[in-house]
Amino acid sequence: MASWLQRLFLKALVLTALFGPAVALAQEDDPLEPIVGADIERRHIDEDMLDTENFEVGGYVGVLGIEDFGSNAVLGLSLAYHINEDFFVEAIYGSSEAQKTSYELLSGAVELLTDDERDYSYYSLAVGYKLFPGQVFMSRNLAFNTHFYLTAGAGNTEFAANRYATYSLGAGYKIYLTDMFAVDIGMRDHLFSHELFGESRQTNNFEGRLGLSVFF
Repeated sequence: MASWLQRLFLKALVLTALFGPAVALAQEDDPLEPIVGADIERRHIDEDMLDTENFEVGGYVGVLGIEDFGSNAVLGLSLAYHINEDFFVEAIYGSSEAQKTSYELLSGAVELLTDDERDYSYYSLAVGYKLFPGQVFMSRNLAFNTHFYLTAGAGNTEFAANRYATYSLGAGYKIYLTDMFAVDIGMRDHLFSHELFGESRQTNNFEGRLGLSVFF
């Protein structure tokens, strides 16, 4: 009887020695649990959302490079209608004043244009296409919707007491601050032919501008 109890006791010791550490490890916390099982805290990002506003009116300031007449300040107004999420039509009007040419500055007395003839104004109707919609993050919790766009149009330029049929090509980047306001960073090229210096020539008049738009 004593021998049988001794064998049973020895078996219990052996089982405890073999499986005791495994049971203890199983009861400990899983070292991967903080990584795999932890709840992920989601960030809340405030972003502007356009509702049903299809009309956009804006103003802009910038620099207009009038070919042969230097870089000049330009002011303008724009009105756009957004047909859908991709296409829009835009009407713009801008005005500037041409500087003297380098020849006029060097000669001293020569005036190629009068003061009134240096007034430069244009209007254009263009079709635009939006592309590469995205977001710009201002902070961890604040993001603004953005997109690039391309435009192509035609209109008229009044300069040097003449009117010229004008074609325009443009591109820009728009940042929607709220559902009503947007910042427009754009460039335009106004192309027309003139005969100011005795020969017909095609001119490229590049414009860089910064504008603010309101949707309604």
